[in-house]
Amino acid sequence: MPRPFRVVAFSLAALATAGGALADPPALAAPAKPKQVVIISFDSARDISQWKRSRALAQRTGAHFTYFLSCVFLLSPETRKEYTAPGKSAGKSNIGFAASKQEVSERLEQIGLAAHEGHDIASHGCGHFDGKDWSKADWLKEFSSFEHILENAYAINGIAPEPKGWRDFARHAVVGFRAPYLSASKALYEALPAAGYQFDASGVSQGPARPTAGNGITHFSLPLIPEGPESRPVIAMDYNLYVRHSGGFERPSQA
Repeated sequence: MPRPFRVVAFSLAALATAGGALADPPALAAPAKPKQVVIISFDSARDISQWKRSRALAQRTGAHFTYFLSCVFLLSPETRKEYTAPGKSAGKSNIGFAASKQEVSERLEQIGLAAHEGHDIASHGCGHFDGKDWSKADWLKEFSSFEHILENAYAINGIAPEPKGWRDFARHAVVGFRAPYLSASKALYEALPAAGYQFDASGVSQGPARPTAGNGITHFSLPLIPEGPESRPVIAMDYNLYVRHSGGFERPSQA
């Protein structure tokens, strides 16, 4: 019984091979679809667990992230007065500060690792204040605070050793910005190129949109997307969806 089976199998294979010469020519390849780009960023770049989780995800998938860092999370309760926002007293912040010197140390380590792995470290300012009424000089003051605190974070907090090349990284690597509350203004866009920034991600667009360029700055926008059965527009940001669905409050019973 095995022998006839092998003969039949061979005959079918031979027929398939022979038929290939008589087949119709292959169909033309379908035109390539436009490249899809998914841009993922983290505002404030606070939670150590999310730094670790996102970096691990990037290593598995080849993803590339932008971390918009709020510099108050490089200050502990003891060093918070190192920051003074425009029009505010020293040590004020809308989003608090790092919980401890140890937390600052862990965050600095994550910043260094992420930068070494090719991710972007960008600025979200410092104290997350709404700068819609700030002048160009106010914005430049905020940018200067960010640069000073990032560059001197190890010394300010008494953390040693400071990695070799840290200050050079702090001075030159941060070229992107996103305004707290996406609160952009003419004064902001005058201050950005003056401070050496190359891209801004504070805009909102009607649906996904390609970046635009102007005044030496590349502008990225968060798109409005339809949400829910009524397709109500919402900015494509997880926090905005959280507020839309939960009013900004954790609701474990509905998790």
